Amino acid sequence: MRRGLQIGRIFGIPILLDPSWLIIFGAWSYLLSTQFRETYPKWTQSQHWIVGVGSSLLFFGSVLFHELSHSMVARHYKIRVMSITLFIFGGVARIGRDPAKAIQEFNIAVAGPLASFFLAATFSGLRALFSFDEKLAALASYLAIANLFLGLFNLAPGFPLDGGRIFRSIVWGVTKDFAKATRIAGFSGKLIAYGLISYGAWCALNTHWQSGIWPAVIGLYLLSAAQDSLTQLAFRENLRGLSAADVMSQEVPIISGGISLEDYSAEVQRTGRRFHLVVTDDRLVGMINVHALHQVPRDEWAHNSVQAVMIPRDRILWASQEEPLLRLLERLIAADINQMPVVSGTPGDGAHVIGMVSRDAILRVMQARSEIRPTTPAKQA
Repeated sequence: MRRGLQIGRIFGIPILLDPSWLIIFGAWSYLLSTQFRETYPKWTQSQHWIVGVGSSLLFFGSVLFHELSHSMVARHYKIRVMSITLFIFGGVARIGRDPAKAIQEFNIAVAGPLASFFLAATFSGLRALFSFDEKLAALASYLAIANLFLGLFNLAPGFPLDGGRIFRSIVWGVTKDFAKATRIAGFSGKLIAYGLISYGAWCALNTHWQSGIWPAVIGLYLLSAAQDSLTQLAFRENLRGLSAADVMSQEVPIISGGISLEDYSAEVQRTGRRFHLVVTDDRLVGMINVHALHQVPRDEWAHNSVQAVMIPRDRILWASQEEPLLRLLERLIAADINQMPVVSGTPGDGAHVIGMVSRDAILRVMQARSEIRPTTPAKQA
C-alpha cells in the first residue's frame, strides 16, 4: 500500500514520508544533540542542535541513497519502482513485481549495502579532509559510522533485510525453486527477529530498560515482515495455474460517452459498478471509473460529459484471456488500477472485449482457495 506525504520525486520515483518518520526524526535529532553536548561541551547550545539536526537529516538522506541504489538496479531489469517511503525503521522501495531470476534479486539486494559502504568511505574521507573544523569532522564521523552500521545491519541474513534477500537469491539459484527459497529465507528472518526480541528483553531486565526497546521493536517489525513474505508466497501459490479467463466477469458494463458525469454518478450508485467501457456510435472509445470521475470537482459534473474525462482507448491496459493471473495482478498493482478489460485476440481495433477482471475478483479467488485445504491422498495399505 502506498501511504505517506509525497515530498518530491527523484528520477521520476515518488519520495514519501510516513507519519512515523516525524517521530523518529525528532527523537533522533534530540538524542544526537544530547550526545554532541556531552562529547563537545565547549560548543554552544545552538551548535549542538544544528549539528544534531544536520546529522539526522543527512542520515535519512543516506537511507534514501541506499533505497535509490536498489531502485536503479531494479529499473535496469525493467522492474517498475512505485515509490520510496521513509519511515520509522528507515526506508523501503516499493517495486511492481518480484525479480524474474535469482541473479536479478541478488544484484538488487546487494546494491543497498554497497551504497551504504560507499557513503561510509566517503564520509570517512570528508572527516580527514575537514579535520581542522571540529563540527564538520564530528558530523562526518557520525555519518561514516552510521552508514557502516546501516550496511552491516542490512547484511544480516534475515528476510526481508537485504542480507535475507541475498540469502534467498542464493538458495533460489541453487534449488531453482523460488517458493522453497522464500520459505527458508522467511524462517531465517524469524530467527533473526526472535534473537533481537530476546536481546531487547535481556537488556531491559539486566541493564537499562530503555536500551532494550529499540532491538525489541526492530525484532517485532522483522517478525511481522517475515510472516508477511510467507503470506505473499501463499497468495502466489493460490494463483498458480489460473488465468484471466478463470476470474473475469463476462458481463461488460457499457456507458454512452455523451452522458453527463452527474448521470454517470447516478448509474454508479444505482448498479454499484465502479467502471464502465465507453462507447460512442457503437464504437469503443475509452473507459471511465470512479477514480476518473473524482478528478473533476463535484459542482462541475453536470457540465462535463463522460467522454471529456474518460481514459482514451489508446491508454487502456488490456489483458488476454490466457494471461497468468499472478502476472495480471502484478500489472494491476504496478499501474495502480483496479480493473482491466479482457480481450480475445491481439489488443487493437480488431480485438473483441469478452470480459472484465478486477483486483477484488482476484482477491476473492485467493481467499476462497486459501480457505479450502487440499485433500491429502490416502496412504496405501
